[in-house]
Amino acid sequence: MTAPTTFGLSTEARNLHWLLTNLVEEVPGILSVAVVSSDGLLLLSSDPGRNAAAREARGGTAGGPRGSAADLATIVSGIGSLTIGAAKLMDNGPVRHTMVAMEEGSLFVMSISDGSLLGVHGSADCDMSVVAYHMALFVGRAGHVLTPELRSELRKSLESEPTVSDR
Repeated sequence: MTAPTTFGLSTEARNLHWLLTNLVEEVPGILSVAVVSSDGLLLLSSDPGRNAAAREARGGTAGGPRGSAADLATIVSGIGSLTIGAAKLMDNGPVRHTMVAMEEGSLFVMSISDGSLLGVHGSADCDMSVVAYHMALFVGRAGHVLTPELRSELRKSLESEPTVSDR
Protein backbone atom coordinates (compact mmCIF):
# COMPACT_ATOMS: atom_id res chain seq x y z
CA MET A 1 0.00 0.00 0.00
CA THR A 2 1.34 3.41 -0.85
CA ALA A 3 1.14 6.53 1.24
CA PRO A 4 -1.60 9.01 0.43
CA THR A 5 -0.26 11.84 -1.66
CA THR A 6 -0.30 15.37 -0.34
CA PHE A 7 0.62 16.83 -3.73
CA GLY A 8 -1.72 19.64 -4.65
CA LEU A 9 -3.09 20.08 -1.13
CA SER A 10 -3.06 23.34 0.80
CA THR A 11 -0.41 24.00 3.42
CA GLU A 12 -2.97 23.39 6.18
CA ALA A 13 -3.96 20.01 4.73
CA ARG A 14 -0.32 18.95 4.36
CA ASN A 15 0.34 20.04 7.95
CA LEU A 16 -2.57 17.93 9.20
CA HIS A 17 -1.25 14.91 7.28
CA TRP A 18 2.16 15.51 8.85
CA LEU A 19 0.71 15.83 12.36
CA LEU A 20 -1.26 12.62 11.93
CA THR A 21 1.73 10.68 10.58
CA ASN A 22 3.84 11.90 13.50
CA LEU A 23 1.18 10.87 15.98
CA VAL A 24 1.23 7.30 14.66
CA GLU A 25 4.99 7.05 14.25
CA GLU A 26 6.02 8.72 17.51
CA VAL A 27 3.57 7.30 20.06
CA PRO A 28 4.15 3.67 21.03
CA GLY A 29 1.10 1.48 20.80
CA ILE A 30 -0.91 3.47 18.26
CA LEU A 31 -2.08 1.18 15.48
CA SER A 32 -4.31 3.47 13.43
CA VAL A 33 -5.88 6.92 13.54
CA ALA A 34 -8.88 8.53 11.87
CA VAL A 35 -10.21 12.08 11.79
CA VAL A 36 -13.97 12.10 11.25
CA SER A 37 -16.28 15.00 10.39
CA SER A 38 -19.37 15.80 12.44
CA ASP A 39 -21.51 13.94 9.89
CA GLY A 40 -19.41 10.78 10.22
CA LEU A 41 -17.30 11.09 7.07
CA LEU A 42 -13.65 10.11 7.09
CA LEU A 43 -11.46 13.18 6.56
CA LEU A 44 -7.98 11.90 7.31
CA SER A 45 -6.49 8.58 8.32
CA SER A 46 -3.16 7.00 9.06
CA ASP A 47 -1.78 4.86 6.29
CA PRO A 48 -0.98 1.37 7.64
CA GLY A 49 1.53 0.64 4.88
CA ARG A 50 3.48 3.81 5.49
CA ASN A 51 3.54 3.47 9.26
CA ALA A 52 4.00 -0.32 9.54
CA ALA A 53 7.79 -0.05 9.28
CA ALA A 54 7.91 2.44 12.16
CA ARG A 55 5.72 0.21 14.35
CA GLU A 56 7.74 -2.91 13.52
CA ALA A 57 10.98 -1.06 14.30
CA ARG A 58 9.55 -0.35 17.77
CA GLY A 59 8.64 -4.03 18.15
CA GLY A 60 4.92 -3.44 17.55
CA THR A 61 2.59 -5.28 15.26
CA ALA A 62 1.05 -3.96 12.11
CA GLY A 63 -2.67 -3.67 11.77
CA GLY A 64 -5.71 -1.89 12.99
CA PRO A 65 -9.34 -2.79 13.28
CA ARG A 66 -10.57 -5.36 10.80
CA GLY A 67 -11.09 -3.65 7.49
CA SER A 68 -10.23 -0.18 6.35
CA ALA A 69 -9.85 3.30 7.75
CA ALA A 70 -13.52 3.76 6.90
CA ASP A 71 -14.35 1.08 9.48
CA LEU A 72 -12.45 2.98 12.17
CA ALA A 73 -14.23 6.16 11.09
CA THR A 74 -17.60 4.42 11.43
CA ILE A 75 -16.74 3.16 14.91
CA VAL A 76 -15.45 6.58 16.00
CA SER A 77 -18.55 8.30 14.64
CA GLY A 78 -20.87 5.86 16.39
CA ILE A 79 -19.11 6.10 19.75
CA GLY A 80 -18.95 9.88 19.43
CA SER A 81 -22.66 10.06 18.72
CA LEU A 82 -23.51 7.75 21.61
CA THR A 83 -21.44 9.69 24.14
CA ILE A 84 -22.77 13.04 22.95
CA GLY A 85 -26.32 11.74 23.45
CA ALA A 86 -25.42 10.42 26.90
CA ALA A 87 -23.91 13.76 27.89
CA LYS A 88 -27.07 15.58 26.83
CA LEU A 89 -29.25 13.19 28.83
CA MET A 90 -27.05 13.56 31.89
CA ASP A 91 -26.76 17.34 31.44
CA ASN A 92 -23.04 17.31 32.29
CA GLY A 93 -21.66 19.41 29.45
CA PRO A 94 -19.91 18.40 26.25
CA VAL A 95 -17.87 15.21 25.89
CA ARG A 96 -14.12 15.82 25.79
CA HIS A 97 -12.87 12.28 25.30
CA THR A 98 -13.88 8.63 25.51
CA MET A 99 -11.61 5.67 26.23
CA VAL A 100 -12.56 2.03 25.72
CA ALA A 101 -10.16 -0.56 27.14
CA MET A 102 -10.53 -4.00 25.60
CA GLU A 103 -8.66 -7.20 26.34
CA GLU A 104 -6.52 -6.93 23.22
CA GLY A 105 -6.59 -3.22 22.43
CA SER A 106 -7.90 0.23 23.19
CA LEU A 107 -10.02 2.81 21.44
CA PHE A 108 -9.82 6.52 22.11
CA VAL A 109 -12.19 9.20 20.79
CA MET A 110 -11.58 12.90 21.34
CA SER A 111 -13.52 15.96 20.15
CA ILE A 112 -11.58 18.25 17.83
CA SER A 113 -13.88 21.13 16.80
CA ASP A 114 -17.34 21.69 15.37
CA GLY A 115 -18.24 18.06 16.05
CA SER A 116 -15.18 16.59 14.32
CA LEU A 117 -13.55 13.68 16.13
CA LEU A 118 -10.12 12.13 16.45
CA GLY A 119 -10.17 8.37 16.85
CA VAL A 120 -7.19 6.22 17.80
CA HIS A 121 -6.96 2.43 17.86
CA GLY A 122 -4.23 1.37 20.26
CA SER A 123 -2.60 -1.91 21.17
CA ALA A 124 -3.33 -3.71 24.43
CA ASP A 125 -0.02 -2.61 25.90
CA CYS A 126 -0.23 1.08 24.98
CA ASP A 127 0.05 3.59 27.79
CA MET A 128 -3.43 5.14 27.77
CA SER A 129 -2.30 8.35 29.45
CA VAL A 130 0.51 8.88 26.89
CA VAL A 131 -1.87 8.26 23.99
CA ALA A 132 -4.47 10.64 25.48
CA TYR A 133 -1.80 13.30 26.05
CA HIS A 134 -0.59 13.13 22.44
CA MET A 135 -4.16 13.14 21.15
CA ALA A 136 -4.78 16.33 23.15
CA LEU A 137 -1.68 17.87 21.56
CA PHE A 138 -2.97 16.91 18.09
CA VAL A 139 -6.39 18.38 18.86
CA GLY A 140 -4.80 21.59 20.14
CA ARG A 141 -2.74 21.96 16.98
CA ALA A 142 -5.41 20.83 14.51
CA GLY A 143 -8.61 22.21 16.00
CA HIS A 144 -8.20 25.81 14.96
CA VAL A 145 -7.26 24.98 11.35
CA LEU A 146 -9.99 22.39 10.71
CA THR A 147 -12.28 24.89 8.98
CA PRO A 148 -15.24 23.92 6.78
CA GLU A 149 -13.08 24.68 3.73
CA LEU A 150 -10.28 22.40 4.94
CA ARG A 151 -12.73 19.63 5.82
CA SER A 152 -14.11 19.84 2.28
CA GLU A 153 -10.59 19.71 0.80
CA LEU A 154 -9.65 16.68 2.91
CA ARG A 155 -12.84 14.86 1.96
CA LYS A 156 -12.26 15.52 -1.75
CA SER A 157 -8.65 14.34 -1.50
CA LEU A 158 -9.81 11.03 0.02
CA GLU A 159 -12.39 10.57 -2.72
CA SER A 160 -9.74 11.06 -5.40
CA GLU A 161 -7.26 8.54 -3.88
CA PRO A 162 -7.05 5.21 -5.70
CA THR A 163 -8.64 2.24 -3.97
CA VAL A 164 -6.57 -0.72 -2.82
CA SER A 165 -7.63 -2.67 -5.94
CA ASP A 166 -6.41 0.21 -8.15
CA ARG A 167 -2.91 0.17 -6.62
